[in-house]
Amino acid sequence: MPELEQALAEVAAEMAERTDRGKVATYIPQLGKVDPKKFGIAAVTNDGRVILAGDADQPFSIQSVSKVLTLTLALGKVGDALWQRVGREPSGNPFNSIVQLEHENGIPRNPFINAGAIIVSDVLLAGHQPREAIGEILRFIQFLADDETIIIDREVAASERATGYRNFALANYMKSFGNLHHEPELALGVYFHHCAVAMSCRQLAMAGRFLANGGRNPATGHSVVSPGRARRIGALMLTCGHYDGSGDFAFRVGIPGKSGVGGGILGIVPGVASLAVWSPGLNENGNSKLGSIALEKLARMMNWSIFAP
Repeated sequence: MPELEQALAEVAAEMAERTDRGKVATYIPQLGKVDPKKFGIAAVTNDGRVILAGDADQPFSIQSVSKVLTLTLALGKVGDALWQRVGREPSGNPFNSIVQLEHENGIPRNPFINAGAIIVSDVLLAGHQPREAIGEILRFIQFLADDETIIIDREVAASERATGYRNFALANYMKSFGNLHHEPELALGVYFHHCAVAMSCRQLAMAGRFLANGGRNPATGHSVVSPGRARRIGALMLTCGHYDGSGDFAFRVGIPGKSGVGGGILGIVPGVASLAVWSPGLNENGNSKLGSIALEKLARMMNWSIFAP
């Protein structure tokens, strides 16, 4: 196997030459302004190395990647009671589909599709005003990344709210089944804001360290979640982290991952490293096109697939 530094540099150089970069998300207007030529990748190993290539220090809107971190926070609050309101199965449908909610009585398939993440936001809202819940989420992310400079991009949050008609439909539909405990606009306020967190690849990979290290922060040894919970979050990332492209990502890359329409992907190599990649252009499933290709190449070069002998 090549050295990780060499592998990251080779992957970044190859991605810089690619012209088939996918299409930047435009249904959230602020995301449509991002330069599609950007590419960054970061690896934070369990032994403390931080390896970067490309635009790895430029913040971007992490969007649905944040759902891994809000899920972690929600499980810490209510534990397995969460699974009475959200499923754990792949959806097989686009991330903003309302179709399954009708057949399944307002219970979202998993916490990573939009409907499921709105329920998670509803859980985090319990006992709080939206501003308080949003602040708690941001502080948790800053704690995981050990970086107090991480912010929420208010312009992106406002852009999401102004165009989030389907998310309002999902929230109202779940409210009609009694699965949303707060008013839709309150839960959605939390949801839109945590999706608008801005992080660089370095910061995102730092935030994911605990999932690569059995639930513990490898720098401090402090437990964030139990080893069993870390495994279960990783299992959901593998099976549900890329919407209706989750099976293909598992097939090609073979590690747990969570994508966002901002072009970011958080990848976890259990026992080894946390990875983050960013390329704004998306494929037909709404996942970073070059980010997925880059992680596939890196996992193959380093023999990192969890299915590898």
